[in-house]
Amino acid sequence: MVKGTPSMGKKAKGGTHIRCRRCGQHSFHEKKGECSHCGFGKSPKLRNYKFTDKAVNKKRRQ
Repeated sequence: MVKGTPSMGKKAKGGTHIRCRRCGQHSFHEKKGECSHCGFGKSPKLRNYKFTDKAVNKKRRQ
């Protein structure tokens, strides 16, 4: 009858992400079937965006 804290304990604790076969990071989404780190399952190319270059270049300048 209660919908508070006791009900929260019955939820599955499996998680959504597992280790990726391609990059090895813990970011492969089981249900979607794609990795959020390298893009495995979404496309054959590695996932990369221009906004990720900013931090890398900033470290190299120092």
